[in-house]
Amino acid sequence: MLPTLRRLLARPELSLRLLTPEGDLPPGSLDQGLEWVHSSDLADPTPFLSPSQVLLTTGTQFTSDAPGEAFSRGYVARLRERGITGLGFGTEVVREGTPDALVAACLADGLPLFEVPYRTPFIAVARAAGDMVAEERFARHTWTLGAQRAIALAALRPDGLGATLSELSRQLGHWVALFDATGGLDRVFPRDAFARSGVGGPSDMLQREAALLLRRGQRASSTVVDGGESVTLQTLGRGGQLRGVLALGGQVELDPAGQEVVTSVVALAGLALEQNSALGRARGKLRSGLLQALLGGSVELVQSIIGDLWGPLPAAPVRIAAIGTGRDGLEDLIELLELRVEARPGQLFFARQRAMIVLLVDRTTGPLLTELSTAFGLHIGVSDPAEYGALPRALAQAERALERSRDGAPAVLEFEIVSRQGVLAYLARTDAGDVGRATLEPLVRHDAERGTELLASVRVWLEHNGQYGPAADVLGVHRHTLRARIGQAEQVLGRDLAAFPARADLWAAFVAAG
Repeated sequence: MLPTLRRLLARPELSLRLLTPEGDLPPGSLDQGLEWVHSSDLADPTPFLSPSQVLLTTGTQFTSDAPGEAFSRGYVARLRERGITGLGFGTEVVREGTPDALVAACLADGLPLFEVPYRTPFIAVARAAGDMVAEERFARHTWTLGAQRAIALAALRPDGLGATLSELSRQLGHWVALFDATGGLDRVFPRDAFARSGVGGPSDMLQREAALLLRRGQRASSTVVDGGESVTLQTLGRGGQLRGVLALGGQVELDPAGQEVVTSVVALAGLALEQNSALGRARGKLRSGLLQALLGGSVELVQSIIGDLWGPLPAAPVRIAAIGTGRDGLEDLIELLELRVEARPGQLFFARQRAMIVLLVDRTTGPLLTELSTAFGLHIGVSDPAEYGALPRALAQAERALERSRDGAPAVLEFEIVSRQGVLAYLARTDAGDVGRATLEPLVRHDAERGTELLASVRVWLEHNGQYGPAADVLGVHRHTLRARIGQAEQVLGRDLAAFPARADLWAAFVAAG
C-alpha cells in the first residue's frame, strides 16, 4: 500500500499549500497512492513519468509567450492521462505565484495542484515522499511477516485448515471461502459473510467461476467483480488433482503484501487438502475391509468400529446401491460421499468393492442417488430392502440392476423393476443370442429356400399361447393353414411343439435372438 498525497501535503516541514480545494476535486483525489516525486519543466514530461507519481515544476514552460489557457489545458490533460497523482508548482524561482490558467485547468480536469514555497527545495519534497514510501513498505513487510506467523500458528490448531482460513480473513479484512473439489461451498469466514450480503450463500456467478476452474483441472486463478466486490479465486492442489478453490472478496483489491500472504496460505491449504486426501485413501481401505466384514455377517463388530468414525450404520432394512465407476471423477465422487456421510450420520455407509462403489442406504437417501447419477453421469443399481443378515443377496441384486442399467443412459435402476421383466429378459444380454439364432436357423433357411412363412407363424402362435384361432387372425390366414404350418415347423425343427418344454425352449430362442 502506497502513502497518499494527503499525507505528503500534511508534512508541516514542507509548508505545501493546496491550490485546488478538495471539495472541488473528484472524491478520493488526495487519497491516491504516491509512488515517487519527479521534477521537470518540459512542456510534455509524460514520456519520463509513471502512474502514481507527483510532478514538481518551477514553471519555465509557463512563460508569458506560452499560449495561456490552451497550453495549460493540454498540459494538465496529458498529466491526467498518464495517471499522475498531483502537480506541485514551485514559486519565486521563475515567476511569482502559480498561473491562474494552470489552476483553472487543474480544477477542470480534477488534478490536485499544490504550491511549493521558495524556501522548500524540491529535493526535500522528494526525500519526504521517499521516506514515506520506505516507511510504508517496511510497515507492510513487517505486517506480512506478522500475518504469516499468525497463520502458521493457526495451522497448528486441531482444525488447522479452518483456523488458517479464519486467520487469513482476519488479517486481510476480506471474507474467505473454500469450495470443495465438487464446487460446493465447504466453509466461509467470517461465518456470516454471505448472510450479511442478504443472499445467504455464494452467488451463482461465483459458484460457476469456481466450477469452471475445477473443470479445467489445472492450477489457475481468476479475478471477478461480484456484487461490487473484487473476488480473487485460486485453485488448490496439483494439476490434474485439484482439491478445491479458495475465494477472497473485499471492497478493495489486495496489494502485493496481501497477495504474498495469500500465496503462503494457498500452499498451506493445498498441503492440508493433500494430507486429507492421503488420509481419505486410508479411510477408503478401512471402509472396504468393513464392508467385507458386513457381508460376512460381523455386523456388531463393524458397528463398534465405525461408531466413533462415521456414526452408526443405517437402520435396517437397508438397500445396497452399486455404482459403476471409471477413473475419471472417482476421487470427486468419493469426496462428495465423505461430505454426505459427515452431514448425514446414520443414513449412509459406502466402500469400494472391485470396480464399484457400494452404498448402504436407508429409505431417505433416494434423492442422493439421483443427484449422484445426474452430477457424475453414473449408472446405479439398487437392491430390494434387506436385513443385515441378507446383505450378500442384496449386493447380488444391486449388481444385476447395475448391469441392466448400462443398457440405457445413466440412471438409477431398482432391482424390483428388473425382477418384473422376468428371467428371460436376461437372455438378450448374454451370449445366448448365438444359441437362439442357431436354434431358429432351420426355419429361417426353409423360409428363404421355399418362400414359406414358418418363422413368423411360429412366433405369433407362441405369443398367443399356442391358440390357433387368435394367432391365425393376426396372421390373416385360416386356422387350418396355421395348423399345417406349425406341423411343418415341427418337422423342420425335429421337435414336438405340443409339449410345454419344447415351446418354452423355442420362445427362449426368440427372446435371445432378439
